[in-house]
Amino acid sequence: MRFYLDTSVFGGFFDEEFAADTQRLFAEIVNGRFSIVVSEVTMQELLEAPEDVQNLLARVPAANLDIVTPSAEALTLAERYVQEGALAEKFISDAQHIAVATIERVDSLVSWNFKHMVNFFRIRQYNAINLKNGYSLIDIRSPREVVYED
Repeated sequence: MRFYLDTSVFGGFFDEEFAADTQRLFAEIVNGRFSIVVSEVTMQELLEAPEDVQNLLARVPAANLDIVTPSAEALTLAERYVQEGALAEKFISDAQHIAVATIERVDSLVSWNFKHMVNFFRIRQYNAINLKNGYSLIDIRSPREVVYED
């Protein structure tokens, strides 16, 4: 499985509410069960995070990590999400995460952002826009939903 991780997942590693599920997800990534995609958008956002959050990416083996630059196509799709009302302009970075994950054709975008990403109604909007513009559906889940049960 190949997952796109947004910045909230890295922050969740140290957050009391989200730590257990996030730490399980990272263990599965480090053990090679999953590979991850992060974008330059994520990398920029991580620069504003505490140092322990920034250092999490270093735990991921290079073989399980793909860092991508948002293409012009992804940036255009992100703008469409805004133009069509799925997100406000001030949340363009969230739109960029979703667009990059769509273009990269990941199995799922993984996030703790329940307001703008892991949200039934917004996912329907993103997918309607994706289909209208010739892209595939995007699956968006929380870390809790993608970790394996023991």
